[in-house]
Amino acid sequence: MRRLHRLLVTSAGRHPVKCGRPLLYGGIIGLLVLLLGAGQISSPSVPSSPVAAAANPLDLPLRLIAEARQSYQTTRDYTCMFVKRERIRGAVQPDNVIIFKARTQPFSVYMRWLKPAPVVGQEACYVDGRNKGMLRAHSPGLIGAVGFISLDIQDPRCFENSRHPITEAGIGHMIDVYGRRWEFESRLNRTQVQVAEYVYNKRPCFRVETRHPDNPGKQFHFYRSVVYFDRENRLPIRAENYDWPHSASEPNGLFLESYSYPELRLNVNLPDATFEH
Repeated sequence: MRRLHRLLVTSAGRHPVKCGRPLLYGGIIGLLVLLLGAGQISSPSVPSSPVAAAANPLDLPLRLIAEARQSYQTTRDYTCMFVKRERIRGAVQPDNVIIFKARTQPFSVYMRWLKPAPVVGQEACYVDGRNKGMLRAHSPGLIGAVGFISLDIQDPRCFENSRHPITEAGIGHMIDVYGRRWEFESRLNRTQVQVAEYVYNKRPCFRVETRHPDNPGKQFHFYRSVVYFDRENRLPIRAENYDWPHSASEPNGLFLESYSYPELRLNVNLPDATFEH
């Protein structure tokens, strides 16, 4: 892929949308409730700005997704910090900072919480095809004295402090979900798009921002989404999603969730014991 210099693409007949500064980090976790998300370690820098045109506004984002899929196919496992922030029951929750270890085949995830203080030491583990499809959870303090317990991934308790199940954690899911959405939206040709060079957590990235000024038929999930693709490994390492503005004071939308995977290390040969809980 040719080097890009702040490429801005917008829907036919629409003006470019001026980017707002992305929100920071995030998320929350409750007792025995563990799941998806991520915020950020350092603020992205402001991009420079040459402009280019495309046949379809989503051509370049779809090209980045295709490169991400190709890169992910060569990934056996990885480790990183997992940082999430989510709006739950109308309130933005505190940052969750999590040690994250994943294996692609079979899909396996292990997480250990470093923040916030009430859940430091909390653990979650899930392996596709094991434990009757349940996740294994270990809470800190006296409640966790019994060790790991099993929870159904659709247990209502798992959604008291999280927007997503543990099966949606990880980079592979990000590639799948944005790939499907952008392919669908490219056929509708109603999405406004900006692509620019940014730096996230000291990593040069391509920043893809999509907007939907209206939502006829409720075809779009979010008013605005922002995805950061690492320029070296081609993988998405951060995503942000926003609801439609509830007032004039929210021109960039109402923050819903952000999920980040900084300090990413690929193909580290994680031992089986990592996921045996």
